[in-house]
Amino acid sequence: MPALSTIPSEAGTRRPAPTGAADPRPATGRFATSLRRNLTAHGFLIGAVLCFAVFSWYPMIREVLLAFQRTESGRTTWVGLDNFRTVADDPAFWQAWGNTVLYTALALVLGFAVPFVAALVINEFRHAQAYLRLLVYLPVMLPPVAAVLLFKYLYDPGYGLLNELFGFLGLPEQQWLQDPDLSLLAVVVASTWMNMGGATLIYLAALQTIPGELYEAAELDGAGLLRKIWHVTVPQTRLVLSLMLLMQVIATMQVFVEPFLLTGGAGPEGSTTTVVYLIYQYAFSFNNYGAAAALGLMLLVLLAGFSAAYVKLSRAEDE
Repeated sequence: MPALSTIPSEAGTRRPAPTGAADPRPATGRFATSLRRNLTAHGFLIGAVLCFAVFSWYPMIREVLLAFQRTESGRTTWVGLDNFRTVADDPAFWQAWGNTVLYTALALVLGFAVPFVAALVINEFRHAQAYLRLLVYLPVMLPPVAAVLLFKYLYDPGYGLLNELFGFLGLPEQQWLQDPDLSLLAVVVASTWMNMGGATLIYLAALQTIPGELYEAAELDGAGLLRKIWHVTVPQTRLVLSLMLLMQVIATMQVFVEPFLLTGGAGPEGSTTTVVYLIYQYAFSFNNYGAAAALGLMLLVLLAGFSAAYVKLSRAEDE
């Protein structure tokens, strides 16, 4: 029988390195390795920060400065609150704010409710959802100018399709964009059709996350369609509804494209003059950039305050 060797093998003498051992490479080498590993991520991050700085943060800071300045003959002087007084004394100031608030209220009734109802209807289909999603999102893919011109044709008092339909039904024809009482509502309808596709898809995605067992339990309790929507659908999608409500208010308070293209901006008797259109007039019609910046700062403060209050109330309800 051969004798056992008493020389320990290399494998038997190898010991695992302690877990807390320091990396033998110098600190500069570790930093260079980490930098090379994350160079792509840092590049994308720096690019995004630069884009925000140039196209978002700098214009906001510049607007705040312009609101307290006046430029005449190439010379800029500080005027304090004079720009705000100029804007507040304008007769169109309160009319623009009234139109904007009314537009926002009408847009919430139509633009907030219609996409949710459309999502509820599409969610009931099982075999045609893909086609319906495409159909409801098609208006969003149209260029805004093309969509607005389409509605301008529909609203035309002479050969417009809408008045043709009214005549066929025996209803009186309307001056949709020429009547001060109808022009703002006509703009809201056009804007709702143009922008409802994205909101509908968001609501539809939220609806499809609701467990079917909740509806089955509601049916066993004898709940009808409306009660299931109120007691199951709305609570389960409350977070999405709250977020979309906030975004809807912020977007509609800044409306410009639809009234500008449909009614020329001001509309009959100033019925579609909005705050953003008044800012446009101060800047590009009157060359008063200080007043335009002052009015824009007012809108910014109002929307920021509304957003902060809305978030605070939402957190209080969650607690």
